[in-house]
Amino acid sequence: MRQLRTALSITAVCVLAACQPSETTSNQANSPAVEQAASSVTSQTESERLNQWFADKYEQQLQMSPMMLTFLGRKEQYDKVDDMSRAEEKRQLAWQAATAKELETSFDYNKLDDEAKISYDIWMHQYHEAKEGEKFSDSGYVFTQMQGIQAFAAQFLINFHKVEQESDMQAYNARIAGIAKAISVLLVRAQERAENGIRPPKFAYQGVIEQAQAIITGAPFTESETDSPLWADVKRKTNALLEAEKIDQATADALQAQAKSALLEAFLPSYQALIAWFEKDIVNTQENATGVGQQADGKDYYNFRLKASTTTNLTADEIHQIGLTEVARITKEMEAIKDKVGFEGSLQEFFTFVKTDEQFFFPNTDEGRQAYIDETEKYLAQITEQLPNYFGILPKADLIVKRVEPFREQDGGAQHYFPGTPDGSRPGIYYAHLSDMTAMPKNEMEGVAYHEGSPGHHMQISIAQELESVPQFRTQASFTAYAEGWGLYAELLAKEMGGYQDDFSDFGRLVNEIWRAVRLVVDTGLHAKGWTEQQAITYFKEKTPISAEAIQSEVRRYLVWPGQATAYKVGMLRMLELRAHAEKELGDKFDIRGFHDTILGGGAMPLAILDRRVNEWIAKVKQS
Repeated sequence: MRQLRTALSITAVCVLAACQPSETTSNQANSPAVEQAASSVTSQTESERLNQWFADKYEQQLQMSPMMLTFLGRKEQYDKVDDMSRAEEKRQLAWQAATAKELETSFDYNKLDDEAKISYDIWMHQYHEAKEGEKFSDSGYVFTQMQGIQAFAAQFLINFHKVEQESDMQAYNARIAGIAKAISVLLVRAQERAENGIRPPKFAYQGVIEQAQAIITGAPFTESETDSPLWADVKRKTNALLEAEKIDQATADALQAQAKSALLEAFLPSYQALIAWFEKDIVNTQENATGVGQQADGKDYYNFRLKASTTTNLTADEIHQIGLTEVARITKEMEAIKDKVGFEGSLQEFFTFVKTDEQFFFPNTDEGRQAYIDETEKYLAQITEQLPNYFGILPKADLIVKRVEPFREQDGGAQHYFPGTPDGSRPGIYYAHLSDMTAMPKNEMEGVAYHEGSPGHHMQISIAQELESVPQFRTQASFTAYAEGWGLYAELLAKEMGGYQDDFSDFGRLVNEIWRAVRLVVDTGLHAKGWTEQQAITYFKEKTPISAEAIQSEVRRYLVWPGQATAYKVGMLRMLELRAHAEKELGDKFDIRGFHDTILGGGAMPLAILDRRVNEWIAKVKQS
């Protein structure tokens, strides 16, 4: 699962005046500099002119999101956080609308080359999706156990705000207060939605309270010998500056005092208010959770979420049926492996065996947790050796495997990936929830490593970020069906690359795949067919050997994040169809490296545009 980034904040409507002709005096018009500039513009192709427009517009966009700049390893506006207000969202949409209008009126689509047309269409797709989503701006949940700034804020400061000099630490301290303001703004938005009956289920409230409480437990918030996560980070970063002799002791003390003041005077009150309201309002939540289809506009909202997640027009019924079909197909493959290993008994009994036998689990100790990380790194190293045989474009960025921080770790929580920076200064991170090792079976870890690492998310996202052949906005574009479809495709591809030598690991691959197929059934069941949480859990247990803790965590994820989980299987199936189509069309000319470079070499995109890109590649290969 690629962890979602904070949305870009757009704070102004900008006009690209530099690209428009302007009146000048006769002396200016005849100057060599002006004549040279005019000649340069005239000599540009329509595609070159468009790419420059994208570069300018995306830079405007980035400057309006301090947090996105930080994600990219840049330090402009390093002391600020994004504006989380509803007014800001409206300004963002207005800015997008203005760019879409300018794009349509300033460029001749028919004069663009194929790559530039894709850029044009992706930009317009993003705008139309945002415009369509405007009417559902208050339908989603602000704070849940899966999403919300209550846990992400600390993760952002700890892992993404690098401190290399005194000014960076001053910016860090300013951001502590900025996050407090963002928490307060978002709490008001959550309260407004609650007044209109838009509340996440009770378990989400409980998760938010637990995560928020974990952030403000320990020094300096409470009398404790243990430091809170942020205070420990403040001390670690200021001490690192001191040890590097970039500051003296007096400055270090002053920076820590400044941070402590921000934590106690701004950060703590905002978190206390958040916790207090959630504890008070939890009595109004549902004990038996239901999907968003129960909201006043729930059906339309869910259909929009499906469309946004899958980038298709598939209906809930169609996705549900695809899920049922895939579950049946994968079940047969699981039966075949059960028979191959000589297990005598039903598939359900085999599920019980792989869920409970000690051979399939690391000890629930710190040693066992480290062994999980070590084994994962070994699998990733082996598959990395095979990458040149399947890809022409290879990522430059490093990958590290890391346990989820204690303040946001969940028993049975889904592993996930956070991208590094485009320049490689921060590596990509594969995070694993290791608090309960009984929810982390050995036989599934190989497939998950390939999904989150290479050839999965780390490879796909790193290649996208490192692209120089497309506008920068495409290197950072995010489409769930593309990204998660690739991640699931990568799990299967790894088998072709020599992975899963152990039959039980191959069975684990199928467990991961049927997991995603079950999602199609369960997500649509919960949000479109009136399923209860228990119905979803029961179906999950019947079809997979996944631990009870992981199943509950998954179902609760779907309940608060409607539609997102359907993207994985929809995207994977489309990529497999595209590969089969290319193999059939090209015959002996088919090159697996060329196909994968075509999929990954343009960054993330909607599936319909990916179809077009692959077909354009097929046509070029045929002509070669």
